[in-house]
Amino acid sequence: MSRLNYHHLRYFWAVAREGNLTRAAAQLHVSQSALSTQIRQLEDQLGQTLFARAGRALQLTEAGRLALTYAETIFATGNELTSLLRDGTRRERQVLRIGGVATLSRNFQENFIKPLLSQSDVALVLQSGSLDELLASLSIHKLDLVLSNQRVHSDSDHPWRCHRIARQPVSLVGKKRARGKAFRFPQELAEVPLLLPSRASDIRAGFDLLCEQLGLRYHAQAEVDDMAMLRLLARDSDSVALLPRVVVQDELRNGQLEEYCVVPQLNENFYAITVQRHFEPPLLKTLLKRPEADVLELGMVSSGVKAGSAGKSRAKPG
Repeated sequence: MSRLNYHHLRYFWAVAREGNLTRAAAQLHVSQSALSTQIRQLEDQLGQTLFARAGRALQLTEAGRLALTYAETIFATGNELTSLLRDGTRRERQVLRIGGVATLSRNFQENFIKPLLSQSDVALVLQSGSLDELLASLSIHKLDLVLSNQRVHSDSDHPWRCHRIARQPVSLVGKKRARGKAFRFPQELAEVPLLLPSRASDIRAGFDLLCEQLGLRYHAQAEVDDMAMLRLLARDSDSVALLPRVVVQDELRNGQLEEYCVVPQLNENFYAITVQRHFEPPLLKTLLKRPEADVLELGMVSSGVKAGSAGKSRAKPG
């Protein structure tokens, strides 16, 4: 087996970081033709195409994204050699790039990556955006995984792999009520101001359908498309919020809020979206194998009600 030409790898690394052959050639003080030749020789040696053209720009292929990860590690290790000899410290890291839909619960996202937060050899790159933006980055291997509360379907152009990693009933939560004063569901829905997800969400669509079936009209104090904001409003107002328990897990734990009832037949699904690839980061397998209860922190106890026993916390119609 021929040895890797690190001179070629350095040139590839520069082009990958710039995303443009002209700028990389100017930075390296070589001609574009010479730089192209070096890249082709590296591709021949690796037996993989590393770049795909998108107009005037260069986009990394899956093999190119993997090669870039290794190149960054190799050159970072070379730079750390000086530090190791100088002060005896050494750091090596794996990089995992995760996108999270902007409206998705921040608590859920943190729970998902929590096993990696204490690992000094792992560097996380977290990106927030719309589902379309994140999927575009995933398709060109700028992200390794996207977290979403919306299912996506694979087709010939987009070989998505959509894993449902958790599912949680949706609850009505609010400030602590007087002892013994249970929330009367569904009658009390028409009597209290509600904080609701926006009409674009699946939760809201299901809730509106349920109210229509029950013949109920409600008063929406606020409609919010961001779960982080919905959490703040639930905590800092006297309104009743409709949301998955994971969104307010800390407030339930410390008693700032309590769960009034679980809304029947209304659930939030959480998905991890990847693409079919030959080189899957080992860290992904570890995260995707986690039990649902760990991701949702169902072991916590709030207001005397165990979060794992959602069915027992339903309020009876009064």
